[in-house]
Amino acid sequence: MTGLRWGILATGGIAHAFASDLRTAGLDLAAVGSRSPESGQRFAEEFAVPRVHGSYEALLADPAVEAVYISLPNSLHHKRTMAALEAGKHVLCEKPS
Repeated sequence: MTGLRWGILATGGIAHAFASDLRTAGLDLAAVGSRSPESGQRFAEEFAVPRVHGSYEALLADPAVEAVYISLPNSLHHKRTMAALEAGKHVLCEKPS
């Protein structure tokens, strides 16, 4: 893998598409954060993600994650984007509210 070490916040359909695209591009998907540890574990198994966090905050605190894709409903984009920036992460957030 090359480039930034990515983390994905949430495990919905868009997160699946983004994870697949990261893999296709040969980029490093380092971690996933989910509000449900079970959902995070399933996602990690599907995409061979080495680190699973049972909360969004834990993913943002992970020093192995350099960039975060915000894969949450639009109403949560601003709060989580600001938290990721405050944690010193690069952020990709589509359609911020």
